[in-house]
Amino acid sequence: MDYLELNKALNGFGKYVIQQSRSNLTKGKKNSTSDLYNSLKYDITEEQGNFLLDFLMEDYGDFVDQGVRGAGSSSNNRTSPFKFGSGTGKKGGLTKGIEKWIKQKPIKQWKDKKTGKFLSYKSMKFLIARSIYNKGTKPSLFFTKPFYSAFKRLPIEIVKAFKLDIEKAIVLGTKR
Repeated sequence: MDYLELNKALNGFGKYVIQQSRSNLTKGKKNSTSDLYNSLKYDITEEQGNFLLDFLMEDYGDFVDQGVRGAGSSSNNRTSPFKFGSGTGKKGGLTKGIEKWIKQKPIKQWKDKKTGKFLSYKSMKFLIARSIYNKGTKPSLFFTKPFYSAFKRLPIEIVKAFKLDIEKAIVLGTKR
């Protein structure tokens, strides 16, 4: 039996979640390199009558979506499953990411309050990374919000689509 209507409903769900997620990234100013934006995809596979819907994105997308708790006491996001200083991430990953971000963004060099001299980009990278490490990052929920919003409607749409597919199969079966 072909599940054309069910496939349409799942494709509509996937397209909506991806479109809204991309929109949220742009509106939330979380789209500096477009790497995460461009990596957002979905994939539907059918195996023995079961439909599998996978959402794909860059690995760091989870951190942007859920935020990361800081190593120090932080009220930024107490609910995030991720935490700086847990020992599970790779060493130096944060500073490399910050360095890349500083080079892509036209950030004015900061001045040392005591001397009035400009800080080097290396010093700025260290200060930003230390602050993020201690305070954490706020969750953006760029993916979570559209997913749950669409998921609330999904069961109704799937039932309707499945009903249409069964009706078509019955009509085709009686005509033979």
